[in-house]
Amino acid sequence: MKIKYWIIAILAVGIGVWAAVYLFPSEERKVKKQFHLLSECVSKDSGENTFTMANKTLNLRSLFTEKFELKTEIESMSGSYSPEEISSYVTHGRSMFSYLSLSFYDLGISFPERGLAKVTLTARLKGRSTTGENFDETHELECILKKIEKKWLFSHAEIVEVLKK
Repeated sequence: MKIKYWIIAILAVGIGVWAAVYLFPSEERKVKKQFHLLSECVSKDSGENTFTMANKTLNLRSLFTEKFELKTEIESMSGSYSPEEISSYVTHGRSMFSYLSLSFYDLGISFPERGLAKVTLTARLKGRSTTGENFDETHELECILKKIEKKWLFSHAEIVEVLKK
């Protein structure tokens, strides 16, 4: 009979740990989730319908602060953007592809101050244009997310130039 109680106790502890991890995620996990959502909003399947596209566009807007700063080596792309502008550019860009995939790797997350997350990562964007050309680019990024009303929002992104051999 004692074995039966031990098994029940172990199961109860296991369920408690699972609930604590998944029902009350850490700040790091919440930040990672925002990158997952961004990936879903930008990515496009070959058979995507208009309703799915519109839903992704609305969800994309909710991921950014009112003033998102982008720094790239291309001066005309660098600047400050509103969520509506970002959504518009992404929607236009997605329309030029029959398939598009955005993936994030090697996320290094730090919290330099309260309500601020600094993330260094590798981003890979690949796809096929509507004209049939394949596209595959990988960049190192440094992103800043701000916690506004209990939600982590993208406020800054910079492409980090990697030294070439």
